[in-house]
Amino acid sequence: MLVLLRQIVQDVGAAPTFGEALRLIVREVRAALNTEVCSVYLKAPGRNQYLFAANEGLNPELVGRATLEDGAGLVSLVGRRAEPINLEDASLHPRYFHMPEIGEEPFNAFLGVPIIHHRQVLGVLVVQHREKRRFDESEEAFLVTLSAQLAAVIARAEAVGEMDSLFDADYPKENLKIPGLAGAPGVALGVGVVMHPTTSLDSVRDAPAENLTVELMTFDRAVATVRGDLRRISEQFAQSLPREELALFDAYLHMLDDDAIAGDVRQRIRRGEWAQGALKNVIREHVRRFQQMEDTYLRERGTDVEDLGLRVLACLQDIRTHKVHFPKDTILVGEEITFSMLTGIPAGQLRGLVSKRGAVNSHVAILAHALGVPAVMGAVDLPLHQLDGEALIVDGHYGEVYANPSAKLKAEYQAVIDEEVEFAEELDELRNLPCVTLDGWRVLLWVNIGLPGDISRSLDRGAEGIGLFRTEVPFMTQDRFPSEEEQRSLYREHMEAFEPRPVTMRTLDIGGDKALPYFPISEDNPFLGWRGIRVTLDHPEIFLVQARAMLRANSGLQGVLRIMLPMISSMFEVEEAKKLVQQAYREVVEEGFKVKAPLIGVMVEVPSAVYQARELARQVDFLAVGSNDLTQYMLAVDRNNPRVAELYRDVHPAVLRALREVARHAHAEKTDVGICGELAGTPAGAVLLMAMGYQVLSMNATNLPKVKWLLRSIKRAAARRMLARVLRMETAEEIHRYMEGELIAAGLGRLVPSHHEKP
Repeated sequence: MLVLLRQIVQDVGAAPTFGEALRLIVREVRAALNTEVCSVYLKAPGRNQYLFAANEGLNPELVGRATLEDGAGLVSLVGRRAEPINLEDASLHPRYFHMPEIGEEPFNAFLGVPIIHHRQVLGVLVVQHREKRRFDESEEAFLVTLSAQLAAVIARAEAVGEMDSLFDADYPKENLKIPGLAGAPGVALGVGVVMHPTTSLDSVRDAPAENLTVELMTFDRAVATVRGDLRRISEQFAQSLPREELALFDAYLHMLDDDAIAGDVRQRIRRGEWAQGALKNVIREHVRRFQQMEDTYLRERGTDVEDLGLRVLACLQDIRTHKVHFPKDTILVGEEITFSMLTGIPAGQLRGLVSKRGAVNSHVAILAHALGVPAVMGAVDLPLHQLDGEALIVDGHYGEVYANPSAKLKAEYQAVIDEEVEFAEELDELRNLPCVTLDGWRVLLWVNIGLPGDISRSLDRGAEGIGLFRTEVPFMTQDRFPSEEEQRSLYREHMEAFEPRPVTMRTLDIGGDKALPYFPISEDNPFLGWRGIRVTLDHPEIFLVQARAMLRANSGLQGVLRIMLPMISSMFEVEEAKKLVQQAYREVVEEGFKVKAPLIGVMVEVPSAVYQARELARQVDFLAVGSNDLTQYMLAVDRNNPRVAELYRDVHPAVLRALREVARHAHAEKTDVGICGELAGTPAGAVLLMAMGYQVLSMNATNLPKVKWLLRSIKRAAARRMLARVLRMETAEEIHRYMEGELIAAGLGRLVPSHHEKP
């Protein structure tokens, strides 16, 4: 049975159209169970009907035409109960409904199972037989298992509008909604331009070189051409990208150096391979290494390597790409958007990006952030063949795309764009003003930082300090541990830029979903394993080098250095880490550097730290809640897992009560307390955290101006009243609705999205 299940699912997944997939289902299930009839009934979106969508064994002329009202018949009963119904003689059941036109009179045995996706019944899978008998347990189990696996196929068809064509609806569907991941914030209206790779590595054959000299010369010319293209791209974006972001293009140029990809290809050519085959094999080797890495950021680098290889291959094959017309409001769409696809778009005409593959850590998403262009990544249900030249709306706030939008929806989103432009101009006036509530409560607004380009973005938005420097980023982008001097130089760059503002540097936080290619950590349950402070305490040589680099980087500066310890779950870890910091401090002072003793704090990210917050507060200079991890550990929910992502609620009552307890214990010990998770950058989160008494809210730079405007527009007394009400509530949904209502009532509705009102 398992082999049959896999084969059916594989065949259905390979079907060219949804209609053909349905025909495959009924044909193969009928054969697998050796029964006489197999049917699929699909629930019509937005209607109280089931469509006779596919069949083997009944009247084929009624497929796609006959419908069954919801509430009538056994099919409807299966859907309403959301459980299987197995009958020896269906005609004896009180809910039996006869449909003579489809020819089911002779069939007595009936087994129907619901097709359910994310708790929603999408349809019913039915098998029938002339003989009066109950289908046995193995047959029922087979059908239930199959329906569970096929649910995703049907859900995807509904998401991309293919279901509508079965119900005689207009196609393509107006306001077709395509979900994805929020790659870069903002909203854009424009016209889709679908881009495809110009060539394929798969099409390159392995063959010996006829003339090594010719192959080497051909390859060198191709590399030179690509180098010229990369420099042109860099010049094209020189005025619109910060200097730090332009360094990304230097990384691509370095890949073509003799000691990188280009050198590896030349070695293969000298060993007798022709240039195209050598390039293909080298690129595949590099991509394979990246794809085997656990860290999502590093896996995305494999896409960059492949994109670069395709550019070189195109030059080797002398492929002339067809001229693409880019309208003034271009929305670039592709199976996987790569940076080289941006090269032909005239300056000022790119409005948004939509990629079927990719994630928020891809270089293209990073560039979209820097360019201020909204992006949606990972839109797996993207119907590429339908979107070229199609009117599109890209909602980078929520990771959604709308195809063929109605005039009404366009007007709604245009209003959002106009309001965001106007609001941004107003917020810019607050850049140099402190964040003080109407009744005089001061809140410090700091930033979470990781890439060099974050410096200029943060300072431009009025950041008062760094609340979280993710020091693992430079470790992740190298092929070895960075030296003390390399770390010192990078840290110094950030400290000088923010001088005399405080800088909070988190010690190396690897493990979980952040792995180093040269320091692999393989575990069955990495999020509960060897990560954060646990790794660096086991390797004090890594900890000491980093602590020394941090201290030396702060030498001679006025700004306060704050060293923050991640993933603390016991007092012992704090004591051991403090000893190492003190050792590093003594060493640096003895070597003649003029450094101040750093402040030492811990991240509250796990439940044990919440319940020991008071003891921790006695031992350190500050507490900083990592609300992203704390929420995941409190609720046992991985927010990157789409199956349970909807259960991740940062305003869950349990999370808010934990945050309140941490703040109370810190205040009792007169220890500074802040937060550096996504919650701090949300309107509801900022208000409630301010009410709890969090002195520092650290967030991404994009959210900082809006949070400042919000907190300068309310009184802390009002926020404390909201908090008191919220702490008595039982569900995240209730809290969310209440906070939205309070913000609107206070005249702060500009920060409340109208997402729930859109189709």
